[in-house]
Amino acid sequence: VLMSPVAFLQRPARWMHLLASYSSAFSAAPNFAFELAARKTSDEDMAGFDLGNVHTILSGSERVHPATLTRFTDRFARFGLDKAVLRPSYGLAEATVYVATSRAGAPPTVVDFESDKLAAGQAKRCAPGDGTALISYPLNDSPLVCIVDPDTGTECPPATTGEIWVHGDNVAAGYWNKPDDTARVFGATLTNPSPATPAGPWLRTGDLGFVTDGELFIVGRIKDLLIVYGRNHSPDDIEATTQEISKGRVAAIAVPRDTDGVEELVVIIETKPRGDTDEAIATHYQTLKRDVTSAISNTHGLAAADIVVVPPGALPITTSGKVRRNTCIDLYRTNQLPRQDT
Repeated sequence: VLMSPVAFLQRPARWMHLLASYSSAFSAAPNFAFELAARKTSDEDMAGFDLGNVHTILSGSERVHPATLTRFTDRFARFGLDKAVLRPSYGLAEATVYVATSRAGAPPTVVDFESDKLAAGQAKRCAPGDGTALISYPLNDSPLVCIVDPDTGTECPPATTGEIWVHGDNVAAGYWNKPDDTARVFGATLTNPSPATPAGPWLRTGDLGFVTDGELFIVGRIKDLLIVYGRNHSPDDIEATTQEISKGRVAAIAVPRDTDGVEELVVIIETKPRGDTDEAIATHYQTLKRDVTSAISNTHGLAAADIVVVPPGALPITTSGKVRRNTCIDLYRTNQLPRQDT
């Protein structure tokens, strides 16, 4: 059974209805679909529908946020959904959409890591709720996964972030009629590989991650990393922290200052006005901005240079619902965002 993204976006409850309408249903969707379904599906939409027979729901295609999975399972638990059917998965088209996935029959495993250490490239576990929460992906014998320093081609020690490289039979031969891109992405070679580790060819995923205790953790796309005051920060993590407060779509971007070019953090939040008067609405915006600023500082050790409040639907997105961060930077720098907080 196929459903177009447009049909889902128009009414997210349609996905839940299909899951409930088939025995042992197996489905897959990106993270934002789980968020949208949990937020937009009402109790009235679910009247008469039972999710107790769902077999598996894969979450992939983009970074999986633990908080989103929690909101999804909490929202639909009353309609019979078992959180063990959720299986976060990591893959990419170049590896036949599979690299690793969570264990079958068990709820996703979430581990917290100290945010300041993670920004510096080191992964140190901490108590739940005290750091950056990441999904665990147990590694198997195939495909092989290696964490590599992308500049030197050397393997990174355990619990150290680097580019995720993949080697296995499921990795494609290359891009059609693009020999230069094929050589660069599919033909990577390790420098002084460890024993039993092939020198190549390796697939360069462009994703930042680390391995510890035989588990893979995804930090984010290397090209999307925010470099603020010389430290790497994942926009996904900052957006997830913000969404815990705002409950709406968010974009975290790094914008260079006009004076010296130093990049600063800007967070753009979609939210509806709340209040019966202009004064009440303004107070709501200021409270939201204060709470977000505090949460980002406490969780990530970052000071946001600007928090921008825009109406729902103002952030540019792709056809699959992902925020276009580069476009957001252009809109911010040219003062084209429809700010509601000024």
